[in-house]
Amino acid sequence: MLEPAPVSIPPYIKRVAIVDRSVVAKQGKVVDITDKIFSLEGAELDKAGAASGMNALLLELQRDTRFESVEIIPEKLTTANPAAFPSPLSWDKVDEICRKYDIDALFSLELFDTDSKISYASHPTKINTPLGQIPALEHEASMRTLVKMGWRIYDNRSKILLDEFAVGENLGYVGRGINPVVAANALITRKEAVKEVASKSGEAYSMRIIPLWFRVSRDYYVRGNQNFSIAKRKARTRNWNQAGDIWLQETNHPKRKIAGRACYNMAIISEINGDVDKAIEWAQQSYENYNNKLALRYVRVLQDRQYRMELLKKQQLAAGENN
Repeated sequence: MLEPAPVSIPPYIKRVAIVDRSVVAKQGKVVDITDKIFSLEGAELDKAGAASGMNALLLELQRDTRFESVEIIPEKLTTANPAAFPSPLSWDKVDEICRKYDIDALFSLELFDTDSKISYASHPTKINTPLGQIPALEHEASMRTLVKMGWRIYDNRSKILLDEFAVGENLGYVGRGINPVVAANALITRKEAVKEVASKSGEAYSMRIIPLWFRVSRDYYVRGNQNFSIAKRKARTRNWNQAGDIWLQETNHPKRKIAGRACYNMAIISEINGDVDKAIEWAQQSYENYNNKLALRYVRVLQDRQYRMELLKKQQLAAGENN
């Protein structure tokens, strides 16, 4: 089924911009520099990662036909705490930026931080030399880096925060060498790994405004009488319509348990055929008339899907108006 996007973009939003707010303010520099010393972060690691994430989001949003223009703006915004979500921008500030760059909404990278922890160990080994093998110690440096990113979307016209989303991913590295320096130097590839993670995160964030297809599963009754066995075999070969014809006959069965199961299965076939309203009616009948407990749970699943379908229609209508 096609699920609505987690974030609905109003049809009047046609010009958007991406801004970096993850830069540390002066009052936070001491904390940030101290954090980088103790966590062995490179001076440019956060900056490079943030740029990769924004560039990836830029490319994905530019492919979205509902937007007339998408750009990264050089507005200088900062955060006091590099490791946590800052308070949202004031609407006065958002309005100022939107007027300055002639945009309707702002995609803001509010948080980007890398936190690395390193540990050393040594293991006995043997080194081949012209004189043969000699005992030595192999040094191993292990590092774990947590990459944290956080985004917000500001709708300037409605003055609504459309989304607030944070994600974190752990990266692991191991370097080995005959001395600690060589072992640590083997970890320098982490910068490229952080940039790759940030890029994938930027791509993934763009999917929060796009409906996606998901596969769902449903249980149906295969036991009750001989007809249920026949319908089961037809369903297994995807002959759903003929299976549905059999279940429909069984909805009038004199045994309440069989009739209730048949009504439940009719709800399944109705949903398969795209008639969610009819599916709800059959599931309600199965529970209300025959006390089928599974049907009550299915009614709630169907009502949730009904709500999501309405939301999806609104999103598609908004996308159509933008196009």
